[in-house]
Amino acid sequence: MPEAAEAPGRGRRALARQAEARRRILDAARLVVGEQGFAAAQVAVVAALADIATGSIYRHFPSKASLFSEMLREVCQRELAVARAVLSEEGRSAAERISDAVATFVDRALRGGGLSYAVIVEPMDPDIDQVRLVARADLAAAFAAVIAEGISSGEFSDQNAQVRGAAIVGAFLEGVVAPLGTRPVPVEDRQAIAAEISAFCEAAVAGALPRAQPGSRPRLSVALDPDPEKKQK
Repeated sequence: MPEAAEAPGRGRRALARQAEARRRILDAARLVVGEQGFAAAQVAVVAALADIATGSIYRHFPSKASLFSEMLREVCQRELAVARAVLSEEGRSAAERISDAVATFVDRALRGGGLSYAVIVEPMDPDIDQVRLVARADLAAAFAAVIAEGISSGEFSDQNAQVRGAAIVGAFLEGVVAPLGTRPVPVEDRQAIAAEISAFCEAAVAGALPRAQPGSRPRLSVALDPDPEKKQK
């Protein structure tokens, strides 16, 4: 009986050790990618930093791509959770929540340095990049939901919430690319950049922007000849 009673206890301890090892591996992977990027990151370096044998990593992750995909997924889910928390704050207008969520994301990205650059900018293995694409879609959906809420309440004019939600995500991700390329970003610059991008994104949904009409042609500042070959005849 005592041996039988101890078996579940040993099993729980074994699972706890596995979970702790997995956590060390993912934490190490995040640090390595932050310093070296995805392309240069090596499993052996991750193993050394996690104080675990290289072969043992493959007990938790079947491949290098699966390891870095899981690390990226955790990073993206954390940032998505922060954005959703700001977007869901009660007692505030939709425009305020959108502006603050963008500013918060931008500030965190600029503080993230090399890891942010790798996650947002760096080319990746297709399997890893799929995680990034899903994360962008989830962010876009979170912003689209608040835009739709603003439309329903009459705060925003009629617009395509899904399209503008995706456009907001594209705007703030693109907006941090150049600053991250010259990191570290000083505090005062982070604040200024976050304010500028958030103001742009807020205006994109809350400002008096005309809704594009199906089949309409964009207005250009320079008139284009619809048939330039006529001038050559």
